[in-house]
Amino acid sequence: MAGITQQDVAHALEILGLTLPITSEALDRAKRVQLYNWEPARYANLTNNPKQYMKNFKKAEDMTKRIEAAYALLSVVLVPDDESSQPPTP
Repeated sequence: MAGITQQDVAHALEILGLTLPITSEALDRAKRVQLYNWEPARYANLTNNPKQYMKNFKKAEDMTKRIEAAYALLSVVLVPDDESSQPPTP
């Protein structure tokens, strides 16, 4: 985690449309919503304009990758594991 900067975290939050503080439920929901919005298959109805279709399809594929990466980053950095975040009980 040494290579992760605050700018990386801010960019990941922006991609998922989140603001701090976040919960694991909010993170999961934001990922689902963004993946739905950028689902490449949703551009199948643009077959009458192949250039526009390919442009939008490629952008949707790129955004899907960015959403997955943002989710992975935030789930590691901001949402602690339930078991490991709890202090040991005496």
